[in-house]
Amino acid sequence: MDHGGGIEVICGSMFSGKTEELIRRIRRAQIARQRVQVFKHALDDRYAVESVTSHDGARVEAVAVAASHEIARLVDPATEVVAVDEAQFLDAGIAAVAAALARRGVRVILAGLDTDFRGEPFGPMPELLAVAEHVTKLAAICVVCGAPATRTQRLVDGRPARYTDPVILVGAQEAYEARCRRCHDVPGRPGGGAVL
Repeated sequence: MDHGGGIEVICGSMFSGKTEELIRRIRRAQIARQRVQVFKHALDDRYAVESVTSHDGARVEAVAVAASHEIARLVDPATEVVAVDEAQFLDAGIAAVAAALARRGVRVILAGLDTDFRGEPFGPMPELLAVAEHVTKLAAICVVCGAPATRTQRLVDGRPARYTDPVILVGAQEAYEARCRRCHDVPGRPGGGAVL
């Protein structure tokens, strides 16, 4: 990316390596001696509140926020790179915050689930994907058939969650697994059985 600022989005299903890729980009920026600030949504407390942590244990320090305006307020004027994990949990204002930072010359890197457990666009991710200069969509491995997995399957007592279940439920392996489109199952999905 050039020095004029811009927006990069890393997306995909759970277990696709989004946070691992975000951490890789953060570390490369730090090696280049760039001033980096890292944020994550406060809902994500699976590993540690004060760090962004991948499922394989890689971590970097981060500031937990509950709303996009907090990021705008906390970014130091000297910061060159702003990284945000779990962007899907942020409010719709994150797209405007990212755009304003990019116009200031900041490289903004956001990672998040592009779809929820239902397979539908998640939170502000569609708008972030639309305004980004660079998008990286990662796939995991389907735990059912081994195909590339682009969906996140939520399980409740070992069975697929119903369409009417709440969208946000923070968890890891105990409640979610990666699935391909064919193996992704959401009982009660409107029009779920329709064949075109």
